[in-house]
Amino acid sequence: MLVREVMTAPVVTVPAGSTVREAVRLLYERNITAAPVLDRRGRMTGIVSEMDLLRGEFEPDPRASEGPAASPGSPPPATVEEVMTSDVRTARETDDVLALVDLMIRTRVKSVPVVRDGAPVGIVSRRDLMRMLAHGDERIREDVLTALEAAAPGTATTRVEVHDGVVELYGEDDPPGIADVIARTVPGVVRVVHHR
Repeated sequence: MLVREVMTAPVVTVPAGSTVREAVRLLYERNITAAPVLDRRGRMTGIVSEMDLLRGEFEPDPRASEGPAASPGSPPPATVEEVMTSDVRTARETDDVLALVDLMIRTRVKSVPVVRDGAPVGIVSRRDLMRMLAHGDERIREDVLTALEAAAPGTATTRVEVHDGVVELYGEDDPPGIADVIARTVPGVVRVVHHR
């Protein structure tokens, strides 16, 4: 499966000069966990996440402690530029989702912007990946059959069974292996087994 098949597009972006509160409202209203940050020229300069935006936004509540409340520290960050992550991991639309998942697990990144010519065109979050895995087996089966018929007419006579995202193909295909390749491109498919 390719990144373009799971990404959310168009991507919601945040101007670098936005206030932290503006960004908080944007992420909350759009129900997203992170957004690429763009400079005045529209170039991506970072990414801001919910966690970034929470830094310094709360003070201790005196009711939660028996001692005197701590005196206020330094003022909280005011702009997105002050809290964003500048070292951004990105993906391309034609990257394999497996490589993206490996990157997200290895780096513990929750959202990865998808770029074309340096500009963000989408974003993939863990939620997007979970949505693909949540497809029911019957829907996956129908999608595999549709993909087989569209890409290689005649292969749809292959019997298809799906259990927990694992696609089992029964029958010969011509040329050999084409049904396997096509089935692997269907969102929600976690593995393909071909019984000949």
